[in-house]
Amino acid sequence: MTDATDPPGRPRGAARSGPATDRAVNVLAPNASPMTLDGTNTWILSEPGSDRAAVVDPGPLDEGHLSAVVGEAERAGKRVVLTLLTHGHPDHAEGAARFAEMTRSPVRALDPALRLGEEGLVAGEGIRVGGLELRVVPTPGHTADSLSFHIPADRAVLTGDTVLGRGTTVVAHPDGRLGDYLDSLRRLRSLTVDDGVETVLPGHGPVLEDARGALEYYLAHRAGRLAQVETAVEEGLHDPGEVVARVYADVDRSLWPAAELSVRAQLEYLREHGLV
Repeated sequence: MTDATDPPGRPRGAARSGPATDRAVNVLAPNASPMTLDGTNTWILSEPGSDRAAVVDPGPLDEGHLSAVVGEAERAGKRVVLTLLTHGHPDHAEGAARFAEMTRSPVRALDPALRLGEEGLVAGEGIRVGGLELRVVPTPGHTADSLSFHIPADRAVLTGDTVLGRGTTVVAHPDGRLGDYLDSLRRLRSLTVDDGVETVLPGHGPVLEDARGALEYYLAHRAGRLAQVETAVEEGLHDPGEVVARVYADVDRSLWPAAELSVRAQLEYLREHGLV
């Protein structure tokens, strides 16, 4: 994950716990790092007036955090009846099995290895929890199993690591693929045009109030990075580490190992399209 100066998308200050929309409340996990930004956003989703809730991305296996999520739901008079995962990276999913045990809720995910007690998720599927409507949006690219969740009533989309509240994300090669990621960004942008989505609820970082602006920035950013990688290769750089040093010179060196994953995905994309 890389930092962007004055990123678009109208971020809502810093990432924090608390209500984000009428139907979404964040509980911020205590796992801040250069890769996880302020920490993992664990989302409690519920229809106003309902006593049932779904939780998206319980986060790391941290007993204090998982208990805080349960406590937040209970204080609002809600019972967690479903756990959903945007993808299987540990900072989002490691605590899912323990959270399912604590709440006696099934875990639904795209990856069968992450599911507990119920069927998986299908692209375009509608999910209802106590009057709350969610729609499953396939967004592979960061990882092969990445999903987003559209909340039509809030004009919001919960994006996991596909779109962050600050900076840009990693295409985690070889599981993540750049072509898939670009298609996913276009799919999310179409939600802003065709379905009126205005708000991004990211897996890390603050809420974004200009979803379309954020997605257009992401697409432009990826195109720019890809052009830089192509130029570096044309100038004789072929080792991914060398390309990172050239193309990501403006990025903190602590993030270069993650940037190298994206570079490997970019090199693969260029080879597949006959551009190098």
